[in-house]
Amino acid sequence: MRILLSLRAWLAATIVAAATGSIVQTQVNLAAITALGAPVPPGLRLQTTLQDLAGFAPLLAGVTATGFLVAFPVAALFAGRWPGARTVLYTLAGAAAVGTAMLVMNAALPATVIGATRSVTGLLALSTAGALGGWVFAALLPRRDSRGMA
Repeated sequence: MRILLSLRAWLAATIVAAATGSIVQTQVNLAAITALGAPVPPGLRLQTTLQDLAGFAPLLAGVTATGFLVAFPVAALFAGRWPGARTVLYTLAGAAAVGTAMLVMNAALPATVIGATRSVTGLLALSTAGALGGWVFAALLPRRDSRGMA
């Protein structure tokens, strides 16, 4: 049963982080367009955000889910030692997972695939989406009792 609850928490964390990251990515790109002098009316901003949630968020979810598969077990090891820091550890793990994934992609690929990561601010904003996912994971993951049971 704990495995199913853990999978549910991981899936929810992935969805939240990917959706938030997609919205961040869209708004960073639209801000760059606006900085060039092109108008981006609210209706177009909303339409673009919704299109990116449908088209880009699933791709980001794959990257995020993979990062969480590495980061959350590491956080669990530390949380076993410091249970009072459990939520903070999973939140940091989520941020680290997304930030690391973005840096690895930027280093491995010939072009920066995710435009928001071209700046430190954008990279931190996407990492914050990962942190939100980590927080969701901690909130949904059942705590173990003193016998190590869920």
